[in-house]
Amino acid sequence: MEPIYLFDVAAQQSRWLAVRQNAVSQNIANANTPRYGSVDVEPFEAIVKKTSLTMAATSPGHMSLSPSEAMVAKAKRSESWSTVHSGNSVSIEQEMLKAGDVSRSYSLNTNLVKSFHRMLMTVTKG
Repeated sequence: MEPIYLFDVAAQQSRWLAVRQNAVSQNIANANTPRYGSVDVEPFEAIVKKTSLTMAATSPGHMSLSPSEAMVAKAKRSESWSTVHSGNSVSIEQEMLKAGDVSRSYSLNTNLVKSFHRMLMTVTKG
């Protein structure tokens, strides 16, 4: 049976969502820190586009390629809705919207994996 890569993509997205949730929580935690600039991570779609597929070598005579880079979500400066007099650019409302987006994406990811797993179990049981 061929490997199923849907689970790998779902796991990558779960890791990305964890990194984004961490960035959002750090922004909220530093909402009153002077000169703190809010950060966000690169969109998941951009990370997936950068990920390249590698060929599997099933024989020692096959050519091998260097391993692809692991998914890395880098924090970057986020565009904030406002900057207060202390130089802080964290908008609590914007961060709460991001947190809601992360929650919805994680729920969708989990439900898709559950549905796919259920479908595989149905097929294998007969």
